[in-house]
Amino acid sequence: MGAIHKVTVPKWGLSMREGKVCGWLKEVGAPVTRGEELVEVESEKIVGPVEAAAGGVLRRRLAKELDVLPVGGLLGVIADADVPEAAIDAAVADFLANFSVEAAAAAETGPQPEKIEVGGRRLRYLKRGEGDDAVVLIHGFGGDLDNWLFNHEALAGQRSVYAIDLPGHGESTKDVGAGTLDELASAVAGFMDAVGVGSAHLVGHSLGGAVALKLAANEPRRVRSLVLLASAGLGPEIDAEYIEGFVTAANRNALKPHAARLFADASLVTRRLIDDLLKYKRLEGVDACLRTLSGRLLAGGRQAMVMRDELARLSQPVLVVWGGEDQIIPVSHASGLPSSVQVEVIPGKGHMVMMEAAGEVNRRINTFWG
Repeated sequence: MGAIHKVTVPKWGLSMREGKVCGWLKEVGAPVTRGEELVEVESEKIVGPVEAAAGGVLRRRLAKELDVLPVGGLLGVIADADVPEAAIDAAVADFLANFSVEAAAAAETGPQPEKIEVGGRRLRYLKRGEGDDAVVLIHGFGGDLDNWLFNHEALAGQRSVYAIDLPGHGESTKDVGAGTLDELASAVAGFMDAVGVGSAHLVGHSLGGAVALKLAANEPRRVRSLVLLASAGLGPEIDAEYIEGFVTAANRNALKPHAARLFADASLVTRRLIDDLLKYKRLEGVDACLRTLSGRLLAGGRQAMVMRDELARLSQPVLVVWGGEDQIIPVSHASGLPSSVQVEVIPGKGHMVMMEAAGEVNRRINTFWG
């Protein structure tokens, strides 16, 4: 008899406790392959797809649209076509009889963020996975390590993967100095020194991509490969209105339309995501650091530093990934790059491509490293 695989509510981010079913993407009886999207679930921060952990046939949909389940709760069942209905009944009954919300929450606790002193600043980071290969995930302007909530675990299967809060962001010290790319790159290098990582694969999104590229140009021995997601620094154009709107927005109504531009599908933006952004923006020192960074990195509404020449001089493997519907940094910046650079454009996705197309992005990065 074939195996029975349970589809459960995943834990996306450190604070997720439950998820609401937004809608199923597969009908009962439909064949599914490993990694295929089955059902959309809304966490407190964002709506995301739950992928099949194994191939087979979707035999049961236990959760209905708008149902709210705890993390680890049973959404559905995948099994081979020849598995008897009675066996699936028994597996579901056994799961429900033994499932404990408390036990599931305890099991899902996992690693917690830590803070470390780097050049007189305290930086927050979260480490997942083990292995000699190290990876550093670097978020974009106004983001934090939670930007990787759909990617971090998936990339940590065979590696030590560190997600950091850049200076001025998240729970790191709100001090960006002069706000230059050199300073931010130096902070990442200092973090690597502090945690004992001599060289690493760097994965950078937006501003984080420019930081990663700058570090590779300044200290090539520290960088084993680069993954640049909707990266800054590859062309002059940028939606300066978004940057200014994000920096100046002081309430939910002002911030929401700007946050929505980050996604091709604006419905992915939840009330909690907006509230978390506002909470961050109201922290002491954040307004000054965001203004410093935007003033330094933008000149006349355009990116102040374009590093296509530096990219051409790198000897490390480079993967560039872009959402085809990016409204912040145009996808055209992925064109005309050196032939040594692997370029992947994902149609129908926006600036937060690693969230909107998480499974696809994770697979492409793991294959690139493979």
